[in-house]
Amino acid sequence: MKTLPLKIGKTKQQGSIILESLIAILIFSIGILGLVGLQAAAINNVADAKYRSEASLLANQAIGQMWLDDKTTAVLQNNYSSPNGAKYLVWQTSVQRTLPGAAGFPPTIVIDANNQATIIIQWKSPSESTPHRHETIARING
Repeated sequence: MKTLPLKIGKTKQQGSIILESLIAILIFSIGILGLVGLQAAAINNVADAKYRSEASLLANQAIGQMWLDDKTTAVLQNNYSSPNGAKYLVWQTSVQRTLPGAAGFPPTIVIDANNQATIIIQWKSPSESTPHRHETIARING
C-alpha cells in the first residue's frame, strides 16, 4: 500500500507535457501569423511606392516634352491639354498602360495663360477601394 500514493501522484502529472506542447505550438503559430501579416503589409507598401514613383515619372515625362516643344501658350494647350491634345492622347495611353485602374480615371493636363501646367494622375490598385492621386504643377517658361 505504500506504492499507492506514488501512483496517484504520477497520474495527476500525466498529460502536462502534452498541455505544455500545445501551448508552445499555439505561441509559435501566433508568431508565424504575425510574420505573415507583416510580410503582406510590406508587399502592399512596396506596390504602392512603385505606383507612386511611376506616376511621378509619367508626370515628369509630360513636363519634359513640354519643355522641348514650342513653349507658346496656344501650342502647349493645343498639344497637351486634356482631353483632345494630340500629344496628350499618346501620353494618356502610356499612363493607362503603366498604372493599374488608370483607365477609369483619365489623367488631366491643364495649361493656363501663364504657361503653368497642372498634371493630375489617378489610379486604383485592384485590392483598394479608393483611388490614389498624384498632382504635379510646373511652369513652362519660353
